[in-house]
Amino acid sequence: MTMTVTLELPEPLAYSASQIARRTQRRLEDVLVEWIDQAAADIPVELLSDAQVLALSEEQLASDLQAELSELLALNREGELTTSQRSRFDSLMQLYRQQLVRKAQAVKEAVNRRLRPSLSEA
Repeated sequence: MTMTVTLELPEPLAYSASQIARRTQRRLEDVLVEWIDQAAADIPVELLSDAQVLALSEEQLASDLQAELSELLALNREGELTTSQRSRFDSLMQLYRQQLVRKAQAVKEAVNRRLRPSLSEA
C-alpha cells in the first residue's frame, strides 16, 4: 500500500534531488523515497525501545554478506579484484562500517539504560 503526500521542498534540496535523479536516470519521486527510507532506517538509537536497542547491539552482518565480504577481502589482499568486484567490495565495506557504528551506538545506549553491563564490567 502506498500513500500520496505533497511536500514543499526547500530549493537546494529539490535541486540536489533533481540532479541525482537526472544523473541516475530515475524519477525524482524515487530519489526522494529512497532518501526518506534511509532516514527512517537511521532513527536515532536513543529513540528506540529497550528491545530494539538490545537487538541492534547484537546485530551481525548477514551471513551471506559476511561470506561475500570475506571472499572479496581475500581477493583484495591479493590485488585481484575486478572493477565490478571493487565496486561491490566498496559497497559492502560501507554497509559494514555503517552497521558497526550503529551497533556501537546501541551498545552505549544499552549500557546507559542499564540493559547490559559495560564492556569493562563484563
